[in-house]
Amino acid sequence: QSLLLVLDTRFSDIELREEEGIPTEEFLESCYAIVPVLDKLGPTVFAPVKMDFVGNIKKINQKFITNKEEFDTLQKIVLHEVNGGVAQVRNSATEALLWLKRGLKFLKGFLTEVKNGEKNIQTAL
Repeated sequence: QSLLLVLDTRFSDIELREEEGIPTEEFLESCYAIVPVLDKLGPTVFAPVKMDFVGNIKKINQKFITNKEEFDTLQKIVLHEVNGGVAQVRNSATEALLWLKRGLKFLKGFLTEVKNGEKNIQTAL
């Protein structure tokens, strides 16, 4: 429960834009808000997760800041890269989004195990 207090920006607060999708800036802010939580969970155990997580956030942000109006939703970034034939290129924003989603899913699973009473970190992982 105390971990929730750290999150000033939450995914649940993001308002989806009908027809357009997930706002990029709010999504990135919510992702950045999770980084301190990873430190609290275990700076050593979660160091690789944190490094991967932050790296993927930065890749998406780098694409976003090249044209904030054009890339105001995650869907627009992905469509732009798909249409440009670079979505599957290493270090693309699309690839970063895929790995970020996997990292979020992993973290959710881990936190669910802990919430359900698992005391052994290795077992929860």
